[in-house]
Amino acid sequence: MAADQPYDDIIMDHIRNARNYRVPADATGKGNGINPLCGDELTVYVRVEDGVIRDAAYQCSCCGVSMASASIMTEGVIGLEPAAAKALAAKVTAAVHAGAAPRDATPELAAVLDTVRQHPARARCATLPWATLEAAIENRLQTAFPH
Repeated sequence: MAADQPYDDIIMDHIRNARNYRVPADATGKGNGINPLCGDELTVYVRVEDGVIRDAAYQCSCCGVSMASASIMTEGVIGLEPAAAKALAAKVTAAVHAGAAPRDATPELAAVLDTVRQHPARARCATLPWATLEAAIENRLQTAFPH
């Protein structure tokens, strides 16, 4: 990472070319999340069919770290059972707070965790999409985001 570039190439790619940044017409669950410390607002949508997340998308008014994390998250949970997606969300959140990537982290998740390690104030930004995913899976409008 260059000194004049605050984030690595993976994070920048997900900021510039956000995946699944849309409002799907056929979502079965929706969750809203707010990070009051930096003003990020995020809505996550999921479509669960036959016990599997078939689609995940989001819309936000948020910083680049939240956007990249949401983009990476939506790509990573499609095809998972809701319980597996919630377990992944808990694993990512725990890794962010521990400051270390799990051994089986994808390069994308490792990039999010590395960004948080370099910019600790962005921890809540990185975890907001994952907390909001849990709310969307449960079709619980408001995210229970810890303080």
